[in-house]
Amino acid sequence: MRAAFTVLLCLVSMSIAQNYEYKPDPNWRAPDSAVSRPNPLASRPEATPGGKKLFLRNCVECHGQEGTGVVKKHAADLQLPAVQQQTDGILFWKITNGNPDRGMPSFSKLPDLQRWQIVLFLRTLPFQSSGSK
Repeated sequence: MRAAFTVLLCLVSMSIAQNYEYKPDPNWRAPDSAVSRPNPLASRPEATPGGKKLFLRNCVECHGQEGTGVVKKHAADLQLPAVQQQTDGILFWKITNGNPDRGMPSFSKLPDLQRWQIVLFLRTLPFQSSGSK
């Protein structure tokens, strides 16, 4: 009984923390040069676990462990089509530059390949349709 309660409590806590109401910033657009920029690690899936470690170290505070976004941080739900349908180049640009208007810091101090690893990890997140949550 206690184990069932603990599981239920964890599920409720996770759903409260998810940012179901996330709406992308229509003004946060990557330049054309970033759109088609290829991920140099795209053919190296063995780099993905490193991307997960970097995500857990740098991104989880706002985006949560599952990438669903923390409501009180107003962070993006990284599983939504609005995010997952963006090119690798756009995601890299957004990680690099951040969005100060929405509280997203720049991670330009991370080496390029580490930022590309984060993009690889983001591609492993479950893809959620807007209405499936």
